[in-house]
This record gives sequence, C-alpha cells and structure tokens, in this order.
Amino acid sequence: MSEEPRVAIVTGAARGIGAATARRLAADGMAVAVVDIEEAATKETVDAIAAAGGRALGVSADVSDRDQVEAAVARIAAELGAPTVLVNNAGVLRDNLLFKMTNADWDTVLGVHLRGAFLFSQAAQKHMVDRKWGRIVNLSSTSALGNRGQANYAAAKAGLQGFTKTLAIELGPFGVTVNAVAPGFIVTDMTAATAARMKVDFDDFQKHAAAEIPVRRPGRPEDVAHTISFLASEGAGFVSGQVIYVAGGPRG
Repeated sequence: MSEEPRVAIVTGAARGIGAATARRLAADGMAVAVVDIEEAATKETVDAIAAAGGRALGVSADVSDRDQVEAAVARIAAELGAPTVLVNNAGVLRDNLLFKMTNADWDTVLGVHLRGAFLFSQAAQKHMVDRKWGRIVNLSSTSALGNRGQANYAAAKAGLQGFTKTLAIELGPFGVTVNAVAPGFIVTDMTAATAARMKVDFDDFQKHAAAEIPVRRPGRPEDVAHTISFLASEGAGFVSGQVIYVAGGPRG
C-alpha cells in the first residue's frame, strides 16, 4: 500500500457525530474532507483538525444532488488525494405522525439519507476499487427498528442497512468493506432540537433517555466516532456487511 495518508470523506461533518468522526479520523492520521451543505459551516471542524496538526478540507455539497456530489468528490481527489474512506453521515429530521406527514417531509429525509449515501458511495467507490482498498461506513439508527413520528426517518435508516449489506457483497471482491453504525440516543444539536419541538427541557430529556439505557447514560458523538474509527481501520478488513448498534445496550 502507498505510504501516503488515507483520505476520508465525512458528510454532515459540521457538527455532532459527523464533526466528532472527522476529528477522530484525522487523529488516526487521515486527511479529511469535511462535507456539509454550506462550506462556511465546516470551518469549526476544519480549524479544530488543523489546530491538532491534521489536514482537512471544507467542502460544500447537497448530498442529494448528483452534480454537486460528483463535483465534491472530484475536488477532494484533486486537493487531498483519492478518497478511500467514506462516512455517509449527513442527515435531517422531518418528524411527523403518518397522517400529518407531507410529501416534502418524506422526500427530504429519504433524499438526504438514502439518495445521499447512494450518490457519495457511487462517486467514491471508483477510487477505492482502483486501489483495491476502501472503507464505507453508513449511519443508520436505532430508529430503524421503529419510532413513533419517524416513519420517514425509520424507513431511511432501515433502508441504509439493506444498502450496506448489498454494497458489502458487491464491493468486497475489490478490497472494500461496507458497514453501518446505528446510534441510539446521542447528545447532539439534533436531539436538542427534538426536545425543543416536544417542549421538554433538554436535561430532563437526557435523564429520561438515560434511565432506559442499560449503561445508564446518554451517548456522546465520540462514542460513535470510536466505532467508525475501528470500521475504517486497516484491522477491520474482515468485518463487512455488519450493523453495529452503538446504543448503550442490545438494540438490534
């Protein structure tokens, strides 16, 4: 293998799990493309990586837009090097009960999660196949098992599990592993927004969640990043097509 550092792409990496993952992969020695809908939003993550002695590039892309995704991957390959690690983390919420869910609620969530993972995987896999080495990690969720008010999100996160297992079969012969991580309750801006939408104090929201989790605490973005770090590593080459629940207990 080449002595050059691996190049990783992390989508939705401006904050939360994506930002923690980008920082962790940089600490692992990878150059990291920090992708988000607005390049300006990536500055904090990029600066944190640079301050720690790593190399990062902020890139703007709507993950559901093929032209933007292909342009982003081409830019990353030109400026950082050929990407051989991809973390499909970008996500949005449009929670609603089924009878109130709109076409836009459904299409937006499926577009970002499923179409986004499809487009970035398709664009990045050619670099992995050429080098006979690659790692793709998709972010699923315990919501894939069903969650009230999240028919769109649950469908997308369950869909990512089938997508993961299929890509593992197709890309395995080329030295590319594909796995999914399914977080449970993680303290992020997204869960804070959920609490606000429910008109519940966020501290109380976390305490209630922790009481239902066997390890008796909510998860942190770093918990997920550690698992992704393993799956993206050289040593995880015989782990593929798996869904790992990072949820503080048996959820899958």
